Amino acid sequence: MADVDHELGSIRFIVDAPLSSKVAMFNNRVNQHKQSQFLNPFSQEDGRKSPRPSIAKDEYGKPIAGSLTEMRGHKANMHVWKEIYDLCKIIDDEGTPNPENPELKAILFGEIFNIYTHISDKCVGLLLRARKHGLLDFEGEMLFQRRDDDVPIYMLKTCNEIREIIKEKEGQLSRSSISPRFRYNNC
Repeated sequence: MADVDHELGSIRFIVDAPLSSKVAMFNNRVNQHKQSQFLNPFSQEDGRKSPRPSIAKDEYGKPIAGSLTEMRGHKANMHVWKEIYDLCKIIDDEGTPNPENPELKAILFGEIFNIYTHISDKCVGLLLRARKHGLLDFEGEMLFQRRDDDVPIYMLKTCNEIREIIKEKEGQLSRSSISPRFRYNNC
């Protein structure tokens, strides 16, 4: 009744058609599993041919272009830019004019820390990010509460210039977004 196929290592039933179709389906699953284990770099399968991933240096650590992950990253980046703008706006409102350029303001770290921590707990991180993008400047690598309360923070760009930078970033985001109607209008 049963015919053994040594090439596939499976049993074929000739007489019972529904049973033979189930056996064929099972054999198909076994072959698919063997193939997936053949490509799995962690399997103990002999003769494994694991493909080596090829990732370009500029793509490494970045989400796939056009994916939802990329869109969420852009949205989070725009949210951080909005918070930087809010911080700079507070410096502009509460700071004293810079003697070299009256349009630009300066404020002591202790003052901005006390004002901004009521709004957000990310004051120091936003100051560092704003300095990285050339919007603010201050001495030292890191600012600490109480120790650096007398360190002045200088604006390098006006609020209007910062707003234009954010609009430019938003334009880049809308051009690269997968959704043509994606807009982040909170500034």
